[in-house]
Amino acid sequence: MERIVCLIIGYCCGLFQTSYFYGRMRGVDIRKLGSGNAGTTNALRTLGRKAGIITLAGDCLKCMLAVLIVHLIYGKAHPDTIRLLGLYASAGTILGHNFPFYLNFKGGKGIAATAGMIISFDWRVTLIEIVVFFSTFFITHYASLGSLLVYVVFVILVIVMGHTGALMIPRPYIPETYVLVILLALLAFWQHRKNIVKLHNGTESKTYLKKEKTGESSNTEEPNS
Repeated sequence: MERIVCLIIGYCCGLFQTSYFYGRMRGVDIRKLGSGNAGTTNALRTLGRKAGIITLAGDCLKCMLAVLIVHLIYGKAHPDTIRLLGLYASAGTILGHNFPFYLNFKGGKGIAATAGMIISFDWRVTLIEIVVFFSTFFITHYASLGSLLVYVVFVILVIVMGHTGALMIPRPYIPETYVLVILLALLAFWQHRKNIVKLHNGTESKTYLKKEKTGESSNTEEPNS
């Protein structure tokens, strides 16, 4: 029952579509710009760097808020499984972000919300993932590739932590934790299926934080999160 409640709490938090509301405040619908994805990268590419930063922060914080609420509700009653319950809250937030009912279930791809999940999960994992994403991004300028590698590394780190006793989750619940993070990774890969095809074909759009001297800008067609 606690898991269902955590998913619901997360989903409700995930419904706050930062880029959508930011765009509405400026008289535009983010879903009608770029590729129509209500996520950080599309906001960056179509509305500018400020919009991208605000969207990243908002979508990240809503996941952290969901985890905080779960900790406040279940922290004392279920201290042994609170980390697992936090992951369920994060999963719910990602689902709410990706599939908001009031936007016809068309939201983002969940990467900014995933950042909130990782930050809430473990600071050591957070540091590793920051290196993974930004090293990939600044070398290749493929935000989608960096995001997918973050999930691959996250699954690996969770499994390693589970086998070494660093996961801080009772052993009977460790397989459940593995399944949950693997399902989230599979969801991320599914949400990025078009990006994966483009990466394979060498046609994936690159994202730049600044306009290139050659005239190539950050406004490209396929968003990431």
